[in-house]
Amino acid sequence: MELELWQSLSIAGLVLLIVEILTPTMFFLNLALACFVTAGVSVYFSELNILVPVWVVASAVFLFLLKPLQKRNKISAGTGMDKYVGQKAQVIEKIDGDGGVISVFDERWNARSENGEEFDVGSKVYIVRNENLTMFVRKEK
Repeated sequence: MELELWQSLSIAGLVLLIVEILTPTMFFLNLALACFVTAGVSVYFSELNILVPVWVVASAVFLFLLKPLQKRNKISAGTGMDKYVGQKAQVIEKIDGDGGVISVFDERWNARSENGEEFDVGSKVYIVRNENLTMFVRKEK
């Protein structure tokens, strides 16, 4: 049993969709959609000198149309720890030269003073940076 050209292009499109799912870059999605368009055109035309330009143009069109969606949904490549910087926290274990503990977003974090100050339990502080799993804090303004 031999596959028709449109079937081969549809299978290629499905494979590219699976690759897109595994590597969410929105690059392979353009190619997959172009394969589906080309599969539709291949029902009427079977010459490669027609199908290759159709696939190239369709890829470019989908790339152009989906680029704004990609920019809108772009996720920061950070670690997620950036959301804590600038947040107000409450000291739940005294912060001194050896460290301490704060609570932010109902989470417990090890903390150190940014400039060597000591903070008593119940004090409000701001997170200025993090290093590994330790938050560095300063006095609330």
